[in-house]
Amino acid sequence: MTENTEEKETIPFYPDHVSTEFKVTIWLIVGAVIIGVLGLFWPIGQETPANPMETPAHTQPEWYFLFLFQILKYVPKTTGVVIPFVAIAVLIFWPFLDRKQDTHQARRIRMILAAIVMVLIVILTILGANT
Repeated sequence: MTENTEEKETIPFYPDHVSTEFKVTIWLIVGAVIIGVLGLFWPIGQETPANPMETPAHTQPEWYFLFLFQILKYVPKTTGVVIPFVAIAVLIFWPFLDRKQDTHQARRIRMILAAIVMVLIVILTILGANT
């Protein structure tokens, strides 16, 4: 507030703002109770129980997991599960393991390998989206 503001132009904190927050809290609680009661008496219908030993043919992951889904199709099961974990571990620990001076040749090789991996991820994602 500025010093030019008179006392009668201000809104006191205690009765006004506290009561407003109290009203909002009460309305949130009432709304939650109403939604809870509606859900209790009119529940949403359940689908048929799933068979945990059978995966439906139409199952497809989100687009950002499609390349991992395709890896599972092309390699054995244990390898397909281990590959993403190893890749993440390499990405996490690489800055701590690589302390040598960078040479032009080594940097070029790493850039080529990174480009190949990115192209493979894009190809596997496209294949996963089309299946």
